[in-house]
Amino acid sequence: MLRIDCHTHILPRDMPKWSKRFGGGNYIHLEPSDRAGVARMMQGSVFFREIEENCWDAEVRKREYAALETQVQLVCTIPVMFNYNAPLEHTQDISAFLNDHISELVANDPAHYAGLCTVPMQDTDAAIRELERAKEAGHLGVQIGSNINGLNLSEDRFFSFFEACERLGMAVMIHPWDMLGKEQMEKYWLPWLVGMPAETARAASSMIFGGVLERLSNLRVMFSHAGGSFLPTLGRFEHGYNCRPDLVAVDNNVNPRDYLGKFWVDSITHDAHLLEYVLKLQGASRICMGSDYPFPLGDLELGAYMLEMGLTEAQCSQLFSGAALEWLGVEASHFES
Repeated sequence: MLRIDCHTHILPRDMPKWSKRFGGGNYIHLEPSDRAGVARMMQGSVFFREIEENCWDAEVRKREYAALETQVQLVCTIPVMFNYNAPLEHTQDISAFLNDHISELVANDPAHYAGLCTVPMQDTDAAIRELERAKEAGHLGVQIGSNINGLNLSEDRFFSFFEACERLGMAVMIHPWDMLGKEQMEKYWLPWLVGMPAETARAASSMIFGGVLERLSNLRVMFSHAGGSFLPTLGRFEHGYNCRPDLVAVDNNVNPRDYLGKFWVDSITHDAHLLEYVLKLQGASRICMGSDYPFPLGDLELGAYMLEMGLTEAQCSQLFSGAALEWLGVEASHFES
């Protein structure tokens, strides 16, 4: 059975020292570590995190995926590389560099890799230009953040970007980042445990209540981390829509529950019971297997527990590849070597 991991992150091993190149700024670059196969991510002069060679080495990644019986990795950058708050020309340069790296990776091994680009969302026209360039270079879609410098994705300034994604047939992955309230809850890793699910719910609800999904019915959007806290609290969103339409239904008078099955989520629930609930809401055809590889908060067994849930063969086929193929807009033959 074909298996596609629709949520993985990658970086080039060799990147410029952007802060030096641009004469300032806190941009990410990599420095060697004392440990073999490890690099230090530096944000300007400040240590950010360590990453291992499976974050950049295509052959190491393929070996690890082969051991998990998964053939295809959909790769995208790490959200800290979005740089939406940087000067536009800097973000354009970094985005193009990252996108070219992924394009080359995919071109060299199309049976095992596919790509999502990153674009400078702080300027919609520039974002569309890079989206078009990435489409020509073979990217199947784009990864964007759950907010753009604090602005919801429903803001009018972003609508033409989503129109372009629909026109070009580019899949859209929404990834949480720059979490609301991060400075107030840094202890216990709460930005990642609490903030990320809330950010994804923020993105999903704003695109629904803002009418983006209503106006662009052919836009193929996936909300990562199983939609965050949106689906588990959908009843609250619906109740708010019903009891206070004067506050909630101001831009779109369609019940949020009506959008179930009209967007995709990945399978990163870390919990079989929650996945069962998401399956009841979305159906297997709208859930793409994802892992958040290679980071430890991800599902690094690539949904192994799914095989113990008593799912039908048809459901497994959808979860492992069918939903992903439809979201990406390709046939299984796209990945045949």
